[in-house]
Amino acid sequence: MSPQTLLVTGASGQLGRLVLEALLERHPAERLVAAVRHPAAVADLAARGVQVREADYTRPETLRSAFQGVDRLLLISSNAIGQRTAQHRAVVEAARAAGVGLLAYTSVLRADTSPLGLAREHVETEALVRASGLPWVFLRNGWYTENHTASLPAILAHGAVLGAAGEGRFATAARADYAAAAAQVLLADHPEGQTLELAGDTAYTLADLAGEIARQTGKPIVYRDLPQAEFAGALTAAGLPGAFADLLADSDAGAKQGGLDDAGGQLSRLIGRPTTPLAETVRRALA
Repeated sequence: MSPQTLLVTGASGQLGRLVLEALLERHPAERLVAAVRHPAAVADLAARGVQVREADYTRPETLRSAFQGVDRLLLISSNAIGQRTAQHRAVVEAARAAGVGLLAYTSVLRADTSPLGLAREHVETEALVRASGLPWVFLRNGWYTENHTASLPAILAHGAVLGAAGEGRFATAARADYAAAAAQVLLADHPEGQTLELAGDTAYTLADLAGEIARQTGKPIVYRDLPQAEFAGALTAAGLPGAFADLLADSDAGAKQGGLDDAGGQLSRLIGRPTTPLAETVRRALA
């Protein structure tokens, strides 16, 4: 029996590329499909033998052709907040029409009970997938540690981690950990029907994050806890779009309510190793 054809949407993005790298270690390149809006963005993957197909969430005709002959598909959620449900519906409908054998979807930790505002579109997408009749797996990803380390330049410049999470704990993992989990699901025997709550092994507060950065840099770094609206305003003043700033501030508020903490250990069991520690991701970001 020949290997299955596995497709990853959003393959030019940070998570999509990591999923494909993980798959390339264990699966023939010619049986992998990188689905992207702009094929030139993944010319390096094409050079390694990966099939590259144009697939734009806003152009359903590209999805229908991209999904032909695909056995298993990973739908990496769109980053177009407010438009995601419609975009994901187009993917689900095209996957069903193409006869895809499994659809895996990157959702958010405990989507159905999450206090985070961004969970709404994930819940709506999960409902669409369930109603489609397609075999499915939901990868309910927690926070990426890189969501925090991306702010390192500003943190170092101002000597402070800003946030609105209070003592809320973040059970984060490195993006590569979540990519390894997605690859494992795509390659697994009979994975369908699973809702996987995925998060890092060890949770930390934003004060802990500040302390770790201070330890590694030798600089005084503190955590400044702000009201949600004030934190959103600070992010906007730093140049972030208003809607994105509001989403980040809302996510901190959700973390304050426990929305991004988890002690289930399901991610490390799935990938067969401990998740990447905070200290390691900070070290790599500083390097």
